Amino acid sequence: MKQQYVFTILSFLLLFVLHCSTTLAQGPAAAPAAPTTPVAAAPAPSGPTNVTKILEKAGQFTLFIRLLKSTQVANQLLGQLNNSNNGMTIFAPTDNAFASLKSGTLNSLSDEQKVELVQFHIVPTYLSSTQFQTISNPLRTQAGDSGDGKFPLNITTSGNSVNMTSGLTNTSVSGTIYTDGQLAVYQIDQVLRPMQIFAPRPPAPAPAPAKSKKKKAAVVADSPDETPADNNKAATLQNVAMFGVAAVVAAIYL
Repeated sequence: MKQQYVFTILSFLLLFVLHCSTTLAQGPAAAPAAPTTPVAAAPAPSGPTNVTKILEKAGQFTLFIRLLKSTQVANQLLGQLNNSNNGMTIFAPTDNAFASLKSGTLNSLSDEQKVELVQFHIVPTYLSSTQFQTISNPLRTQAGDSGDGKFPLNITTSGNSVNMTSGLTNTSVSGTIYTDGQLAVYQIDQVLRPMQIFAPRPPAPAPAPAKSKKKKAAVVADSPDETPADNNKAATLQNVAMFGVAAVVAAIYL
């Protein structure tokens, strides 16, 4: 009986030891994993600046957009804006500005002149509204030579007003359509007409021919001294003299 009692106690102790060992080996329960938060994708880089889309969104620039596309200047701007650090400034005439031109003006221009007309509204440098106050005149546009009678564009400011003249057109900036530090697009209410296209200067007269260096005496020497009438008279006198000599000789021998 005593042995059975001891055996029971030892069995109980053995089970207790085994239970404690198992519990210690397992350790505390692991905390549940925190839910992962998906990382937001970085926004895709914006596409290249498109001038015609900017103007289309602004409205009232249908004719200027048409000229930009037909002259291929729009494609040139797209490349320049994405491959240059100089920026660009565009003075965009409204549809009303084109309507104020004399009827048939655009149709009378050659393809080359249309390109120059569009380029005359583009400055190959970014100009903020404050930079107009310190600008150097004449301003050179993409049309080229800014000399007198060519493609000069002069800009002046008076308070907040920005005025410009091409020599034929006087207008002012009536609003800012777009600006991002690289591209600035300003609204104007008149088409800038450059002198080179609408008031070309007549070509310089041809130089006068050089004067002849021949001496008057030489001219006189080269000209005949006698007229045909004088020559006939001399020949008649010569014939009469010869006839007289022949008559005298014949009289002697007779």
